[in-house]
Amino acid sequence: MQISPIRDAIADAVRTVVLPTGIGKLTCLGYVPDSVVTPVFFVGEVDINFDQAMGRGLDELLFTCRVLAGRADDRSAQRILDALLSGVGEASLKQAIEVARGAPGELALGGLADDLHLQRVQGYRWYEHAGASYVGAELAVRVIGPGGT
Repeated sequence: MQISPIRDAIADAVRTVVLPTGIGKLTCLGYVPDSVVTPVFFVGEVDINFDQAMGRGLDELLFTCRVLAGRADDRSAQRILDALLSGVGEASLKQAIEVARGAPGELALGGLADDLHLQRVQGYRWYEHAGASYVGAELAVRVIGPGGT
């Protein structure tokens, strides 16, 4: 699997979320940005487990994604973050990512991977990014696919 196209495809999947009225759009990036305009979702670090099946049959990519909701008003930023981290709803990151799995029997992320899954949300806290603090969280996304591509 090629990492950069998968990063971009995860960001593309998340672009489908619809935030509550008056908040604007969620910025979605397949890379770690130098500076951010909140609310923002980006695909961060990746851990790679090669050779999960014989003959380069399967690799596993574990992406740490971040969502930063804001910093101007801690209560409203946390409400935005809560909507993004909910399991269902038009603002749900989980729902947007799970749609990118495709229908039963289809490949995930438009054919780039066999499957993906949002495993967990962790680290709901204040993050420092480019010298500023933002309330946010990390999302652990697991992607599996053929190792030979």
